[in-house]
Amino acid sequence: MNDFDRQHVWHPYTSMTRPLPTFEVASCEGVRIRLADGRELIDGMSSWWSAIHGYNHPVLNRAAKAQLEKMAHVMFGGLTHSPAVELAKRLIGMTPKGLDCVFFSDSGSVSVEVALKMAIQYWHNQSRPEKNRMLTVRGGYHGDTFGAMSVCDPVNGMHSLFSGSVREQLFAPRPDCRFNESASADDIAPIEQLLRRHSGEIAALILEPVVQGAGGMWFYSPDYLRTVAHLCKQYDVLLIADEIATGFGRSGKLFACEHAGIVPDIMCLGKALTGGYLSLAATLTNQRVRDGISANAGVLMHGPTFMGNPLACAVANASIDLLRAGDWQQQVAAIEQQLQTELEPWRDHDSVADVRVLGAIGVVELTHDVDVASAQRRFVDAGVWIRPFGKLVYLMPPYVIQADDLSRLTAAVGLALDCS
Repeated sequence: MNDFDRQHVWHPYTSMTRPLPTFEVASCEGVRIRLADGRELIDGMSSWWSAIHGYNHPVLNRAAKAQLEKMAHVMFGGLTHSPAVELAKRLIGMTPKGLDCVFFSDSGSVSVEVALKMAIQYWHNQSRPEKNRMLTVRGGYHGDTFGAMSVCDPVNGMHSLFSGSVREQLFAPRPDCRFNESASADDIAPIEQLLRRHSGEIAALILEPVVQGAGGMWFYSPDYLRTVAHLCKQYDVLLIADEIATGFGRSGKLFACEHAGIVPDIMCLGKALTGGYLSLAATLTNQRVRDGISANAGVLMHGPTFMGNPLACAVANASIDLLRAGDWQQQVAAIEQQLQTELEPWRDHDSVADVRVLGAIGVVELTHDVDVASAQRRFVDAGVWIRPFGKLVYLMPPYVIQADDLSRLTAAVGLALDCS
C-alpha cells in the first residue's frame, strides 16, 4: 500500500516526487491511532483539531448508524430534513445571541467563502457595491480556497505563491498584545487607520478570534478583539469571526468570541462540529445580514451539492449533545494546566523561542524550522502522533485524553527541538 500511496496519492502540503513520510493506519480508538504494523500512537493533533471526543466513540457511532438506516444524503435544494433543522437549532442556541440564520456547507474553507460572499452581497444590496474588499490582520489562516487564501497572510502564509491570482485585500499588523495583556494604542492604531481610510470600500473585517491557528498559533488579547468589534460598528464594516479552529471549547470557552464578550455579524464553524467524523461546516449570521441579502428578491449565491448532509448533521447533533452533557470545561482546564506545567521547562532550551498555552492548545515555538520528516519519524518511534509545521511544535489533544498520555506527548516535544 505505501508504495502505491507514495506514487499516486497526493497528501496535504507535500510533494509528489519527494513526499513526506506517511504511516498506514489500521484503526483508531479513544486517543490511540493504531498503525498497520501494530504500533500505537497517542494522538496529540485531534486529527487537525476535529476529534475532540477521541476516536470510535460509541455515541457518535450510534448516531451515524441510525441515520444510515434512514438516508445518507438528500439534496437540500427544495427539501429539508430533521438532522439539519435540529442542528441549526442547537447552533443558534449555543452561539452568541443574535446569530440566528444558518447556512450549511461541506468544509471550513467553504464556510469562509460563504461568509465573504454574504458580506459582499449584503453591501451590493444596500446599493454600495464598492464595499467589496476585506480587512484582516497578518498571521491569519482561513483556508485553502481562493477567497479564503486572499485573507490569509500574504507574505509568510502558505499561499504566497498565489499572490498575483487572488484578490488583493487590506492587512493590518498582527496584534503583539498577548492573551493576558491589554491592547495598547499602538496595537489598535494601524487597524483603525485602515478602517478610517478605506471603510468606504471594506465589506467586512475577518479574523480568528483570540487564537490565530495554522498561521502561527498566536494567542492575542481579547481586549484587541473587543476594540476591533467596536471599530467595525463605528466605521460600518461587518465583522466575520472565523471560529473553525476555536469553536466548541478548544480555547477554554465554547467559542473564542466569548473571551471578549463580542457578537460578530457572521461566524464560521467547522472542524470539531462533527467530532471529527465527517466534513461539515456552517456559516451563521444575524438578521441584519440576512435581511440585507434577501432584500429586493436577493438570493445568496451559493449551494453545495452536499449542503446539510443528513449523515453529517446527525453526527454533529450527537457530538454537540455529548459535549454539552459532559465536563468539557473541566477537561480543557485540566489539559491547559498540565500543558503549562509540562511545556514551560522547554523554554530554557537553546532552540526554543517561546512557549504559550491557551485552553487545550500548547505551542513550543523554535528558533528554526522543523524538519518535519525527521521529527515525524522520531515521534512515531516514541509512540506519539505530533505534526509540527514551520517553527512550531504544538499539541491539540482530544479533550478525553488522560494525564499520563498527555505527559508522554509533552515529553516527546523535545524530540523535535534539534530537527532542522
